[in-house]
Amino acid sequence: MVVNARRGLRFIIQDSIKALFILFIWDMMVVICYKLFHIDMFDQSALPTAMIGSVLVLFMNFRNNTAYNRWWEARSHWGLITNNCRSFSRQCSTILKGHPDLTRAIAGYAYVLAYHLRNKDALLNSNVKRVLPVHIQEYIKGLRNQPNGVLFQIGLMVTQECEKKKIDGAIHSQIDRILSDIANAQGALERIKNTPLSIQFSTLPRFLTEITCVILPFSMVQTLGWLTPLGSALVGFLFIALDKIGSDLQNPFDESPHSLPMLTMTRSLEIDLLEQIGDPTGAPIAPVNGIQW
Repeated sequence: MVVNARRGLRFIIQDSIKALFILFIWDMMVVICYKLFHIDMFDQSALPTAMIGSVLVLFMNFRNNTAYNRWWEARSHWGLITNNCRSFSRQCSTILKGHPDLTRAIAGYAYVLAYHLRNKDALLNSNVKRVLPVHIQEYIKGLRNQPNGVLFQIGLMVTQECEKKKIDGAIHSQIDRILSDIANAQGALERIKNTPLSIQFSTLPRFLTEITCVILPFSMVQTLGWLTPLGSALVGFLFIALDKIGSDLQNPFDESPHSLPMLTMTRSLEIDLLEQIGDPTGAPIAPVNGIQW
């Protein structure tokens, strides 16, 4: 996630510069044909462009709102996982009278889930190997849904601990309910990941943006003359930037500067949990070049 405003603006410009250069060359060709060769077909009414532009803005507004809602919903469910992991660790320390492996396991679960959402094998990562108990690492080898396997093992550990210490079943259910809430939040995150934005909203805006940028200079050349490339490029940049913003937000788990900073949030959660059981913790993950990963 981009946390530096200047860095974010630089990303938008860098992503748009190639299209803007092509648009500028096209605008110059239209101006030259109209001004020097007096080709009248390059002078068209502004009405079609205005109508298409208005429809495109409405379409992009709906798509971008939908993409941001997906991004924010993913962030909200990750917040639920964070809060429930903290509650689970606290209850392990108070109700179960301390069980550090359960705290380490729930901290490792967050890492496993983060890598699962990015289609990576969590066991190849040093963070998981450092925190997750070894017997759980062995269990989830080869599993398609590794975070679900971690939750299953945590549930078994809680049951064994409750039986060992003869803890009341109602209290056991209270702890298990937290695990169920975590599983529900994981399911919501997987739903967002496995249900991409409709293909019409992910591809049509780019096509309409390109068409609008092509016909823009036709409606400007008579009024702006040689300044048409400047005006057309400015308006074209706004459309291209709007399209880019929507496409960046629609996949919140991609390993890109615009995705959720899951590793940063997971590292902060690890620090919060391991401090409670006295395990050594390092520093939080700092932004790199204005980006949190």
